[in-house]
Amino acid sequence: MKVAIIGAGTAGLALAKMLIHQDIEVTLFEQAPTLDPVGAGLLLQPSGLAVLAHLGILEETQKLGAEVTGLTGQLPNQQLIVDSHYTQADSRFFGIGIHRATLYHVLTQSLANERQLTWRFQHEITHLEDTGSQVIVKGHCKDQPFDEAFDATIIANGARSRLRPAQWVKLDKPYPWGAAWTIVPDCVYGDPKILHQFYDSTSTMMGVLPTGSLPSDPQRRLSSIFWSLPTGQFDTFAQAPYTAWLAKIQSRWSDLATCLEAVFKDNQPQWLNAQYRDVVMSKYGQGRIGVIGDAAHAMSPQLGQGANMALLDAWALAQSFNKARTAKDMDWHVVWQHYHELRHSSINMYQLMSRLLTPLYQSDLWWAGSLRNIMFSWMNQIPYFQKQMAFTVSGLKTGAFGQMSYDEIAKPMQSSDKEL
Repeated sequence: MKVAIIGAGTAGLALAKMLIHQDIEVTLFEQAPTLDPVGAGLLLQPSGLAVLAHLGILEETQKLGAEVTGLTGQLPNQQLIVDSHYTQADSRFFGIGIHRATLYHVLTQSLANERQLTWRFQHEITHLEDTGSQVIVKGHCKDQPFDEAFDATIIANGARSRLRPAQWVKLDKPYPWGAAWTIVPDCVYGDPKILHQFYDSTSTMMGVLPTGSLPSDPQRRLSSIFWSLPTGQFDTFAQAPYTAWLAKIQSRWSDLATCLEAVFKDNQPQWLNAQYRDVVMSKYGQGRIGVIGDAAHAMSPQLGQGANMALLDAWALAQSFNKARTAKDMDWHVVWQHYHELRHSSINMYQLMSRLLTPLYQSDLWWAGSLRNIMFSWMNQIPYFQKQMAFTVSGLKTGAFGQMSYDEIAKPMQSSDKEL
C-alpha cells in the first residue's frame, strides 16, 4: 500500500513513522528544498508527549527539551490570575518546552533508516484527484509538471493549505492578532520550570517559555520570548529599538525587565513574525483523502495546542488505518468513521474554547480584561476548576466532563501483520 503525505511538519512526520510501522509505503512531499523549520519555542503538553512515547522518542525529546510543570499568568500588580500545574490533573503529568527545529530533528531522526519512506523535496502540490480506486497527486517540481498515483493522500501542509477540499471548509480566515517571537539564552525568571505569562488588559500579553537546546549545541539552554500584537504592527515593532519595548515591561513587571535586559546585553532581538488562522471543517476525511494538523483545524495559539493536536491527529489516523485494514483491502469508510470518533469532539472543544477565550487576552474589547481577571481569579481558588483547567491545558479534554487516556495513547506501536 502506498500513501502520500503532503507536508513534512509535525503531523506529517509523526504519521509517516506510524504508517511505516504498519508496513505501508510512505512518500512525503515538501515544498521547501530542505527540511529547515523556522520558528521559536512550543510547549509539548502531556497529550503530545503521550504520542511521542507511542513513537518511542519521548526520552530523546526530554534530553533536548526543558521540563515545564505548569503556567502562570501575572497582572502588573503581581496578582496571579492563572496558576495551573499539570499535577493538578495527574501526578505524573508534565510538559516540555522545545525549539521547533529540535522537535523536527527528533522526528526526522526516527525516520532516518526507514526504507519504506521516500522524500520528495521542492514539490509543490496543486491538485488531488480521488478516482475512487486511487488518488492522483499533481503538481510541479522545479517548474516541471508531475503526477503520481497513490492508494491514499493525507494533507498536512499547514494552516495556509490550499489543498483541503473547499466543500469541507466552514471557516478559513486570518486571525487579527499574532505574536513576535525571539529565542534568547536561558532567561531564568522565577521558577525555571514554569511558562510565565504576563497580561495587562487585553492589549498587552507576553510570555517566557523554557525551550531546552538545539541538537547542534545541547549544553546551551534557551528561552523563547513572545509578545502579542495585531498582525499589522509587527514590522514597526521589530524595527523599533528594543529599549522602548523594555521600558513598557519595566513599568509593569520590573523584575522581568531586569532579567531581559541582562539577556539582551544591548543586542537588538531578532524577532520572528507568527501569524495565525481560524480554520473550521465539517469533516476531516472521506474516501482516500484526509486532512490533519493545522491544515484541518488551525486556531489561535492561546491554548498552546497546535503541535499537540497535530500529534494526536497522526496517532488517531494511524489507529484508524490499523482498525480498517484487512488482509486484502482498506475500508475507507471505517477509517474516517473511527478517526472522527477519536478526534471530532476534542477538536470541536478546543476550537470553541479558543474562540471564547482568545478575545479575553488579545482584542480591543475594553471590558474583556476585567472579565478575565475576575473569572480566572475565582476559578483559580476552586479545586474542581483547577483540575479541569489542568486537564484542558494538558490537551486531553474531549468535552466538559470527558478526557482521553494518556496511557492508551502512549502504548508502544505494534507491528502490523496485515499486508496489502
